[in-house]
Amino acid sequence: MTISTGDRLPEAEFQAILTERPEAVALGPKLKGRKVVLFGLPGAYTGTCTTAHVPSFIRTKDQFMAKGVDEIICVAVNDAFVMKAWGESTGATAAGITLLGDPSADFTKAIGMNFTAPPVGFYDRSKRYSMLVEDGVVTILNEEEGPGMCEISAGETLLAQI
Repeated sequence: MTISTGDRLPEAEFQAILTERPEAVALGPKLKGRKVVLFGLPGAYTGTCTTAHVPSFIRTKDQFMAKGVDEIICVAVNDAFVMKAWGESTGATAAGITLLGDPSADFTKAIGMNFTAPPVGFYDRSKRYSMLVEDGVVTILNEEEGPGMCEISAGETLLAQI
């Protein structure tokens, strides 16, 4: 079942490198009593993800914070090492965007946002989406129609909806 506006996000555990090695990061505490932007994408270092999707949230981060957003989280079906390196190379980490790895796609599958495209080597990857989550409940959800597109799920689109 695909997540919808009004649904509560499921409990999930991600990976991130907060010090020197991968650590588990629980989603629940990041959402409890908070307003969070969460966006998902097919993968680190892929074309549209690197050149359009992440930059759209770097550009709009301060405007989101001015609207009361507590944190912006990017989720991809990658390991913590890749997410750390990608965050550094894109400037997302320096901008204050949290990058979390969903290496087994458990969260992505739980919210029904997984897809597989063997011709490009994508297995159980994340569809491109953005959402506003308030105290764990999805209040705005934007899902792209195709993995190479970044309009509906872009930071500017979500920002205009808040």
